Amino acid sequence: MSDPLSPEQLQLLSSWLAVQAGASAVAVDHVRRLSGGAISVNLAMDLDIAGGPMAGRHACVFRSGAASGVSASLSKAQEAAVLRAAFDAGVTAPQPLFVEGDGGLLGVPFYIMRRATGVAAGYRLVKAAPSPALARELGQQLGRLHAIRRGAAGLDFLPLPANSIIDDCLDAYRGWLGDAVGTDPVLAYGLRWLDRRRPVTGELVLSHRDYRTGNYMVDEGRLTAIIDWEFAGWSDPMEDIGWFCAACWRFGRRDREAGGIGDRADFYAGYEEASGRRIDHKAVGWWEVMAHLRWAAIAAQQAMRHVSGAEPSLELALTGRMLPEITYDMLREIDRMEGAA
Repeated sequence: MSDPLSPEQLQLLSSWLAVQAGASAVAVDHVRRLSGGAISVNLAMDLDIAGGPMAGRHACVFRSGAASGVSASLSKAQEAAVLRAAFDAGVTAPQPLFVEGDGGLLGVPFYIMRRATGVAAGYRLVKAAPSPALARELGQQLGRLHAIRRGAAGLDFLPLPANSIIDDCLDAYRGWLGDAVGTDPVLAYGLRWLDRRRPVTGELVLSHRDYRTGNYMVDEGRLTAIIDWEFAGWSDPMEDIGWFCAACWRFGRRDREAGGIGDRADFYAGYEEASGRRIDHKAVGWWEVMAHLRWAAIAAQQAMRHVSGAEPSLELALTGRMLPEITYDMLREIDRMEGAA
């Protein structure tokens, strides 16, 4: 869809929101594109609701799908349902307010959530001084999320692994990489190493599956929101921890192993405190290797969105150019794991 919304789309949205909110009228204004979000379109907007239980002014984000996406992404209705489950579990996540899941209103499915304040850009967050409190808080947030188990109400659309979560991951990423698996020896080696060094997996929990610096917001050192839930699903709890700590998501601050913002020990302490679950250090290391392979697979998919002509974008093209750096980090982590064995 084009953005910001056209006058006709704004009128349709206003009328629809009035019905959804039980209001006499809803004015939508100050619509503007937000930075970030290579997979989704994010528009900031203010809703002025007249009458009904939500009367008042609300700072919101309108979130819809991009012209093309990554195969693992949830639909917008599913993403909103996951966000609702996380919010209700006490996770610091934006509250979803309205969902239009079939795309009949504006031509694309969307949902509207409350807007958090602060900064999400990873390259900016890692420039601040190390923050033990923020690292610990992010661990606690993840522990709260992982308290949501299989069978949770409203999440029956999330698929369970066909085999093991590891088999499903390896099969999926092998498919995402396509021909590159047979032509890139580093990716082939990474897949083989992961297959041969499998850790013991734990109970499946609701996982963010993109829990990293860049996907949470901070305002004056305070965590205000965990965002971007489009990859969420059932997984081993150590996957989210490995993804957060992986070198590829430290934005150059390799010395700060917890997302480039603090020490791993503080992040781990917060997680264990909130979840009651002990960290499996060896399993986390394995999932960090997997994180690099997965990011390489996503980068390859992002590049294909550009190369195919489906969504010409310099950002997507440059993401594809990151593959050598990602695979180099993967090899470094494999070497560290082998040395510790």
